This record gives sequence, structure tokens and C-alpha cells, in this order.
Amino acid sequence: MSLLGEPSWAMACVAALFVSALLTHAGIRYGRSRKLIDEPGRRRSHVVPTPRGGGIGIVVAVLGCAMLPAVLEGFGGERLVAVLITLAILVVAAVGWIDDHRGLGRWVRFFAQWIAGFLVLAGYEQWPAWLDIDGYWLQAGIVLLFGILGVVWSINLHNFMDGIDGLLAAQAVFVFVAGALLMSAPYPWLADEECILVVAAFAVLGFLPFNFPRARIFMGDVGSGTLGLLVAVAVIWLLQRPDIALGTGLVLCSGFVTDATATLVLRVVRGRRWYSPHREHLYQWLVRSGWSHAQVVTAYMGWNTCIVVPVVWWMNRDPAAAIDGVGPSARVFVRDWVSDIAAAVPLVAGVHALALLVWMLGKRQ
Repeated sequence: MSLLGEPSWAMACVAALFVSALLTHAGIRYGRSRKLIDEPGRRRSHVVPTPRGGGIGIVVAVLGCAMLPAVLEGFGGERLVAVLITLAILVVAAVGWIDDHRGLGRWVRFFAQWIAGFLVLAGYEQWPAWLDIDGYWLQAGIVLLFGILGVVWSINLHNFMDGIDGLLAAQAVFVFVAGALLMSAPYPWLADEECILVVAAFAVLGFLPFNFPRARIFMGDVGSGTLGLLVAVAVIWLLQRPDIALGTGLVLCSGFVTDATATLVLRVVRGRRWYSPHREHLYQWLVRSGWSHAQVVTAYMGWNTCIVVPVVWWMNRDPAAAIDGVGPSARVFVRDWVSDIAAAVPLVAGVHALALLVWMLGKRQ
């Protein structure tokens, strides 16, 4: 049964769309009145002064239309996960909102992101069992550490990739919709997690017309950080599902992960401050070389359509081994970690290697 029920989950999607759109529209006037303006500059890709902070509409829509019902009803009767994810969203959004208004030190932001990462992972009592390491606390701690690092990196890389009109919003919608479709494929209903991802996608769609093809407002750190957190949550949910191929989430995010990671590594190698503002991502190079923002967004979505979708379909063409109970609702999937890892590594590595090649050729061009 759906967390939001049928048809109330559809009403939640419509509500998220309108709440996000109304607050984003209001954010334009608010940004101008508070002088929250991103001015054009050498390290920026826009040429017109534009207000920021419009991502607050996405945050409020997700919290009110998706996470509030989740907290009230819980995931399958368990509220802890919903409460902790909601707290993580509030932490990241609050830090981003403050940073959009008056700026925060990078270590304050980094500390808050670690707290959010811990909150996202702490609620899953079953997560050590994913790797069959229940009772092995050292191994479990290592997995938790790398999980938090993944959440923190997702928050930051999506912030880095929010530099031109519509790019981050389009990518977030793609990941949320693809994740929801993958998780709902074996079942005739939308469960708790799928509903939240679909509602989040509608919240982003409510913001998108104000940011693409010509931005009247930017989402700011309040929006980019929250979307980065939600993408990380989606990847974790995909990882939990043994009926979904291991590494699927990494393939869905391959374009953004490769661009952000390769750019960061290159800056570190060249002795530059990786956290300083710059225009060295591939999407920024393309804009500097004369591409329009719409053309760049089309190129990134073309990668998702032509490479990511076929690979994800191939990875998930055969469901995992299943133990059938009484009726479809009792179907339980079992993951074979050794074989799943062996099958996932070549495909995931191959997609990211191809993305890196495209990144290098794009920068050279």
C-alpha cells in the first residue's frame, strides 16, 4: 500500500507542483527586496543580475507534501527513517538558506553536511545486514563512514553543478523519476519511497519554468544542497533493493559525478583551491565556448537518454533471484553480493570511463 494512499499521492504531486511554483515566484520579489542577487562576473555563467534562493520552494514542497505524510504514517509503520531524513533535509536547507543570505564558513557547512549524512544513514537498523556484516562493528563502521562521505559528496557535487539555467533541476527530475520507476517495477503500486521521489520530482518541476530556458531566479544553496541530499537518499534506496542491480544509482548520476569529480581532481592536482568559485566544469566550458544554456542541458540529458537509460535497462533486464510467498505482496528478493558486485563493477566502471572520455574530449574541444 502507498504511504500517501491512492489517489492521495497524486494530489500530493499536484500540491507539490503548485506550492513550489508559488513560492519560487514569490522568491523573485523576495530576493530583489533583500538584495539576494547573483551579479555577473568572470567566474559566473550568467550575464544578467539574477536573484537566488528560489530553491526554498522545492524544500517546502518536499517537506510539506512528501515528508510530513511520511513522518505521520511512517515507512511501513516505522517513523524513525522518515523523521531522520526530514531532519537531514532541514539541516541542509537551513545551512543553505543562511549561506544564501549572508554566507557561512566552509567548515560550518561541511560539519552540517556530515550531520545530515549521519541522520540519513542512522535510521536504517538493517543497513549492516545489507553486507552480511551484522556483529562486525569495524566493518559496519567503515561502511557507515563511506556512506556519510557519499552523502556529503552528493550535496557538494550538485552544488558545484548548479551553475547554468535548468541543468541541476533537469538532472534531479531524471534521477527521481528513474529511481521511482525502477523501485516500483516489480509491484502494481507505488510504495513509500517511490511516492516521495515522485513528489520531489513534481516539486522540482514547479521550480523549473522560473529557471529554464532563461533563469528569472536561481535555486541557491538552499535548493542545490537539498537536491544533492535527496539524490543521495534515492541512491541509498536503490542500493537497499536487492531486486535492483547493484550500482544502478551510480550509473543514473554518472554525468554529474564524472564532471564534478574529474574537475575537482584536476584542480587539486594543479594546486588550486577546489572549493573556490571557478568555471572549469565541462558545462561551464561549453557555455564559454558559445553553447547556449539550453544546448548544454540538452547535451547532458542526451547522455542520460542515450547512455544511462540503455545501460540501466540492461543491468535490470532480469530481476534478482526471488523467493515467492503468497501473492505478489509477499515476494521477497535476495541479493547475492558476490555475484552482484562482480556483475556491477564492469558496467559501472565502463559508464564512468566513457563519461570521463567525453569530459576530456569536451574540454579539449
